[in-house]
Amino acid sequence: MAPVLQSPRCMNCHTITDFPRQGDARREHFLNVRRGPENHGMAGMRCSTCHATHNQTAADVPGAPHWGLAPLSMGWEGKNVHALCLAVLDRSKNGNRNIAALVHHFSDDPLVGWAWHPGGTRRPPPVDKPHFRALVAHWAATGAECPA
Repeated sequence: MAPVLQSPRCMNCHTITDFPRQGDARREHFLNVRRGPENHGMAGMRCSTCHATHNQTAADVPGAPHWGLAPLSMGWEGKNVHALCLAVLDRSKNGNRNIAALVHHFSDDPLVGWAWHPGGTRRPPPVDKPHFRALVAHWAATGAECPA
């Protein structure tokens, strides 16, 4: 699971910064885009100003339902696999998601699913979605333990 969660498709929005990152190189979002108080941009420059509910191929702008940054409590940058797992499981940091809700988020949330259809030249995560879903299901079914 970790190679997916640590890929640019997830990490670009699971930042510990006041801005999103973009592209496979994870550069700071251009246009001085900032997180904003609700993680969806600042007034006058909300994420939805440019990002729709689907990819916009003509402009090469990615999009999915409820596009925006994960809250700072869900920032994963700089975490090793063990710390990342602990953060994912910590209900005080993960949006109060229990294991079943995490499985649903990782497997069925359209925003997460976008990662495998990122459009443009963006690379999808290094594990295909069916295999990732199977890994998530197995992880949950065997106790959702974190690696040492």
